[in-house]
Amino acid sequence: WGEESQEGTDRKAWIENRLKELAEIFAISVGGFSVLDNHLHLLLRIDDQLASQWTGEQVVRRWLKLYPPRATNRKLLPVTDEMVQAKLADSQWVATTRERLSSLSWFMKCLKEPLSRLVNKAEKCTGAFFEGRFKSIAILDDESLLSVNAYIDLNLVAAGLAPTPEASPHTSIK
Repeated sequence: WGEESQEGTDRKAWIENRLKELAEIFAISVGGFSVLDNHLHLLLRIDDQLASQWTGEQVVRRWLKLYPPRATNRKLLPVTDEMVQAKLADSQWVATTRERLSSLSWFMKCLKEPLSRLVNKAEKCTGAFFEGRFKSIAILDDESLLSVNAYIDLNLVAAGLAPTPEASPHTSIK
């Protein structure tokens, strides 16, 4: 993302805000994050059981927050009960959408894709913004969880970008 600038700070703030938004929609919790100039670290918890407890209507409404309906001129439309009922009538769509709302791949897609569009528009360019898809490592025990969380929290301190974890901008510990 280059050197720190107002634009870089805005992008980092956008990522923070988007993480909060996605955590409210998906059955995925954000346990920690650190947004740096050229990459980010996330500690995420996938909760399939939570998604399985949602009603069909909750699934539909969550999805419509993620992908709000738009008119042909791309203006946002209000979500109506008729829209919700139409989606609910398709049980296969509801099942597929429920799976997507607890999918790490879909979470990351919904985090990265809009940012790529914003950056491409701002820089008047096209193409991929992120170099690769993403890397995921399962955390299987408490010791690993503490280790990963400490790594994320101390990342900016270790890189010499902040004097203390609490002073680290664009991190969950701040």
